Amino acid sequence: MDNVKAIGFIGLGVMGKSMAKNLMKKGFSVNAYTRTKSKAEDIIEEGCTWCESATEVAEKADVIITMLGFPSEVKEIYFGEEGLLNNAREGSILIDMSTSSPTLAKEIAEAADKHQMTALDAPVSGGDIGAREARLTIMVGGNEEAYNKALPVFQAMGTNVVLQGGPGMGQYTKMVNQIAIATNMIGVSEAISYADKAGLNPNLVLKSIGGGAAGSWSLSNLAPRMIAGDYEPGFYIKHFVKDMTIALESAEELGLDTPGLKLAKGMYEELVTRGFEDAGTQALIKLYVDQA
Repeated sequence: MDNVKAIGFIGLGVMGKSMAKNLMKKGFSVNAYTRTKSKAEDIIEEGCTWCESATEVAEKADVIITMLGFPSEVKEIYFGEEGLLNNAREGSILIDMSTSSPTLAKEIAEAADKHQMTALDAPVSGGDIGAREARLTIMVGGNEEAYNKALPVFQAMGTNVVLQGGPGMGQYTKMVNQIAIATNMIGVSEAISYADKAGLNPNLVLKSIGGGAAGSWSLSNLAPRMIAGDYEPGFYIKHFVKDMTIALESAEELGLDTPGLKLAKGMYEELVTRGFEDAGTQALIKLYVDQA
């Protein structure tokens, strides 16, 4: 497996499809499965091999990536009767790039070891733009030897790849990321709303503050979408609420109070009740626009 060529990929959503395409651009053959085949038609036309199930993916590749929406889906794909742990070959490297529970990541790693496989948790940050441009940040937890073997695979999808420690540490790092983003999104939304109320041109304001101390990925990439009223998802609100729920549960397990995270989660849950669960996270600005 020193020269990995065949990759299994399960989950061709907003980010997963771009990630799989970037693997193909780097010369990897991709064997993919996702629940709705119609969503994979374009990547199949580009040369991806379609598989009818996770079991078939497991039969065709020794490095298998999952990019799923919710921990329940991750659990089913790994532990289900037709899942990876029961059907992948010995020596396989299983890489979950979903944002999921650190506890579940540890359980998968332990089970993989019992099946003579290795599991890495490798959640990502960078949104739809980072996925398309192969500029993702990839936070990895797990066995160092497996990480080194998989590194060329990670480098085909991202530019900032860091092994954070043992099993679960990638997911813990992603929770740090989501906690930082949660309150930052409130700040960006309030800043843009304030600029508009003050009679400023928000786009000109961004030119002044984007490169200074107020600068952030969210300010540079999502504030322009807020200003334009573009709420198309780079990252779904429903998935962000899921992430914040995991982060809150994990923080409680660690004995840490996170009031900012609780506030952000409550605001996004309000958007869900208003029917914005499939909008992008930048739709948080709606809570301010609707005050007008």
